[in-house]
Amino acid sequence: MNKKLLATFAATTALFLTACGNNEKTGQTGSGKYADKQELRWTEASTLATADLSKATDTLSFNTLMNTQEGLYRLDKKGQPQPALAVKTKKSNGGKTYDFTLRKNVKWSNGDPVTAKDFVYSWQRTVDPKTASQDAFYFDGVKNATDIYNGKKDKSTLGIKALDDHHLQVTLAKPVSYFDKLLAWPLFYPLNQKTVDKYGAKYGTQSKYLVSNGPFKLTKWDGTGKSWTLVKNGSYWDKKHVHLDKITELVTESTTTSYNMYSAKKVDETLLNGQQVKANKNKKDFVKRLPTATTRLDLNQNKVPAFRNKKIRQAFSLAIDRKQLTDKVLQDGSEPLKGFVPSQMGDNPQTGQYFENEAYVKKAVSFNLKKAKSLLKEGYQEENIKSLKVNLLTSDTDSSKQAAEFLQSKLESLPGVSVSVSKVPFVQMISRQSQKDYQMTVKTWQSVFADPINFLDVFESATSYNTSGFKNAEFDKLLDQSENEYGNQPEKRWQNLVQAEKILMEDQGTIPLYQVAKSQLLRTNVKGIIFNPAGVPYDWKKAYISNEQ
Repeated sequence: MNKKLLATFAATTALFLTACGNNEKTGQTGSGKYADKQELRWTEASTLATADLSKATDTLSFNTLMNTQEGLYRLDKKGQPQPALAVKTKKSNGGKTYDFTLRKNVKWSNGDPVTAKDFVYSWQRTVDPKTASQDAFYFDGVKNATDIYNGKKDKSTLGIKALDDHHLQVTLAKPVSYFDKLLAWPLFYPLNQKTVDKYGAKYGTQSKYLVSNGPFKLTKWDGTGKSWTLVKNGSYWDKKHVHLDKITELVTESTTTSYNMYSAKKVDETLLNGQQVKANKNKKDFVKRLPTATTRLDLNQNKVPAFRNKKIRQAFSLAIDRKQLTDKVLQDGSEPLKGFVPSQMGDNPQTGQYFENEAYVKKAVSFNLKKAKSLLKEGYQEENIKSLKVNLLTSDTDSSKQAAEFLQSKLESLPGVSVSVSKVPFVQMISRQSQKDYQMTVKTWQSVFADPINFLDVFESATSYNTSGFKNAEFDKLLDQSENEYGNQPEKRWQNLVQAEKILMEDQGTIPLYQVAKSQLLRTNVKGIIFNPAGVPYDWKKAYISNEQ
């Protein structure tokens, strides 16, 4: 079964751009709108996990890769793919064959030319079972990819080949209407084989074990530290359109720290907690972002047998007042969810109705403590238990700690339920989640592009991101049909996805909480940023510091 889970990953790490720019002189282009000092400083809530595109799973890693590397396409401000290394694309064979003509005279930062072979090597490396890429199934649309990462075929049979240095051919297993958008995602970027072979397992673990072909180069990153820098890549083919000379990032787990630094003009951006939003929402440098990122509570049926009971899962969901969580606890603009799939993920191709409204299962996201207690009692009787003692795994960021403490309080309002909370660094948390080493955990998911499949495939039975043990044959069948039978029948595909979401919610396969708002203060002289709410959030290629405040 194909599993094109086009999403990524732990959206709590979404990057938010910052800038300095105190100079008032004319800038780089001579137009007068650019400040002399093209340097940005911004804060981030977590450390960088990896710079290896085959190993990345979180938004921060992919955002860093998007700005330091280059693929066939880049997304524009409307989220549409525009040519980058591909100067010409020809589609044939009913949409299953792509022939790309690559840009000439493109180089890696080590001086090597970027060729079609770099794409072949990169894609084959990611789907190779030896690489153990958690994201290999994203290549399911490419011919033989599924069999390769499942160990049934050799990686050399993957549907990609270099016809010569500047001509690349990709063969799909079936038409994929959004394949162009996938190609703008860093997972599909090229790799310099010489560098990967040179550093082996160290590749992508520190900035010194990398080469770049994108607008910036990653520097001053030791793999674990709480600061790093992106510097303009002098080898980049389109460097004339890159205005920023330097971007420095500083990790501050607390928004109190970053807010104080912003106020002292030591950084140029800060995320805001609820109280800070209230105090700053009318200021000119206040910006609210609502990416397609959702936070949910997953109950691990593999670790806690009682969670295999539907009534117990439903009871836990009904005990949570989501509106109280967003409005009274977080207070940052986050919004209660109507289901697992958030808003901005598409509408019915025939009626125009939004997905989150059409697939809405009210009881799956409602607050009803009386009903929760009744269902829990029935669940206890069916499982022959009288109580539940469980641990909640979460990250140590401000918003995560707030949400965890709220969930602990609400769940402990249920008879016999005792909840302990483990707060760990973000990188440690995602590692434990991927290893299924938790009883309950708070997860945040960010899509790659606006389509419900980006979310629903998370809970397909065999996908690597389904770590909680949810399985439903009808759910799997609906997704399989929508991707393999109805690729050219948008209305049938849509109805399958709506029904799949309803099944997931009726079975309470996960407990949706809220769509994540990322409110921030951002210097008003930061211009030219491309923000993508439905994918890797920030493209800084054309960003600059303006003389105008």
